[in-house]
Amino acid sequence: MRLDPPPHVMLVVAPYYVHITDQMVTGAMTVLTDAGATAERFDVAGAFELPVAIRLGVEASAGAGGRNKPFDGYVALGCVIRGETTHYDHICQETTRALQELSVGHRLALGYGLLTCENEAQALARADVGRKNKGAEAARACLKTLEVKARLGLYPG
Repeated sequence: MRLDPPPHVMLVVAPYYVHITDQMVTGAMTVLTDAGATAERFDVAGAFELPVAIRLGVEASAGAGGRNKPFDGYVALGCVIRGETTHYDHICQETTRALQELSVGHRLALGYGLLTCENEAQALARADVGRKNKGAEAARACLKTLEVKARLGLYPG
């Protein structure tokens, strides 16, 4: 389904592992471009900052920031690799919870592309443009939710 007007998507990236997230961004941008969507990329310090950046995008789209072009959808991309402490567990759980609350609470088309991996090899396998590329999957999820909104008469808006 081709959305009309073409969606404008906020792509929020936590590039802590830039060699991994760059591949995810490539996959996401390919999917969005192929669908006729436009995107703006915003980098944040880490995965924990993904939800607040998206919340700011929601507020800006609602007029609080005076944006010329509001966001129709959101894609969160990042990678957390387990370390030696429980920090990994807290970041993964709280970031995921906050993104879900944003999605449901604000009826967002939000593609979840936060890799939560045990090691770098797992992350690379999930980011590889020629393989599973979770960035592309997150962008497709965002677009599919926008299609649902369109069928229900809630898109654009």
